[in-house]
Amino acid sequence: MTGRPRPDRSRWYGRRRGHKLGKGRQYLLDTLLPRLRLLPPEDGLLDLYSIFPKPPEDIWLEVGFGGGEHLAAQARAYPGIGFIGCEPFVNGVAALLARIEGEGISNIRIYDDDARLLFDCLPVACFGRVFILFSDPWPKKRHHRRRFIGSETLGDLARLMKDGAEVRFASDDEDYVAWTLEHFIRHSCFAWTARRPHDWRRRPHNGFETRYEIKALARGAACIYLCFIRRSRR
Repeated sequence: MTGRPRPDRSRWYGRRRGHKLGKGRQYLLDTLLPRLRLLPPEDGLLDLYSIFPKPPEDIWLEVGFGGGEHLAAQARAYPGIGFIGCEPFVNGVAALLARIEGEGISNIRIYDDDARLLFDCLPVACFGRVFILFSDPWPKKRHHRRRFIGSETLGDLARLMKDGAEVRFASDDEDYVAWTLEHFIRHSCFAWTARRPHDWRRRPHNGFETRYEIKALARGAACIYLCFIRRSRR
């Protein structure tokens, strides 16, 4: 699939690369990634249901999949779902590719850049679930504008999510949790699903841990799990 330059709707501030990749993972970047990579089309919108071996039952998005452990686990658990994973960090992409190859996963496609740059070429109401798990909290006040959660992003998600679709957010940073909760509650298209403290203190029953969650819990941090539903458009 060829692509065209999209308007720059974001500016990526995180690292693009970490340690030098081994030959095996570099080979996967060179050979497997081109077969799984999403690129904006020359014109029009992406037909997400045509990019998988067979049309999926639904399409779920993970923004910032890190090393891909959560995304791969979801893809194994739900083979009928098509998964889109977005991650600019090259080493994380390589780690996911190794999981895909080693475990024979066929229902993941990858956008190896900032997810916001993909949003303009996606059709309305295309996602049944969105995961935003342990993204960079940018804790310094002057860096808050770099956070993924914001008014513009929520507007994009409201357009891209089906009625009744879920957003699952998790973080161990209390300030980012409060920021996220405030932004979602203020947005008319989303409803917070929690009814009691248990609902935000424990990972959803059909969720899977991430490496960042493991590290946070190991150092005694409290992880918060928020779930929001896209309200009906009617």
